[in-house]
Amino acid sequence: MLKKVQRQVAVAAFLAAGAVGTAMGHGDVAPQAVDTKHLPQLGEDWLDVNPYRGNGDAEKTGSSAYNQNCARCHGLGAVSGGIAPDLRYLPPEDEGDEWFLYRLRNGAIRNGITYMPSFEGILSQEAMWSIRAWLVTLPKDE
Repeated sequence: MLKKVQRQVAVAAFLAAGAVGTAMGHGDVAPQAVDTKHLPQLGEDWLDVNPYRGNGDAEKTGSSAYNQNCARCHGLGAVSGGIAPDLRYLPPEDEGDEWFLYRLRNGAIRNGITYMPSFEGILSQEAMWSIRAWLVTLPKDE
């Protein structure tokens, strides 16, 4: 009986340590500000398609914004480790723009569990579109 209790305590301690390690593994997960003052300002109304597509300045800003706000879940260089979607494979052009903006603005919650936080009110429209502009420049694995 004592061995059974010891084993249960050991398993509980292992699981607790794993949960703490997982929670701490992401480090500081507070969203980081993105400076977009140098980009054309887009106004109050949300656009349906990315106005920064092909804009090198926006792509550079998007790379930095991605690394500060997205890489911890979606992976460095947008190469997912399997936990979150690999954003290099979003559909190109307008179809991918629509899905990307919807998910970034609204997040993803299933059965009361937040899989992705909403970034609306945290990241500006300019910051979001700059991230998308950078993502579409990335090569896909063959």
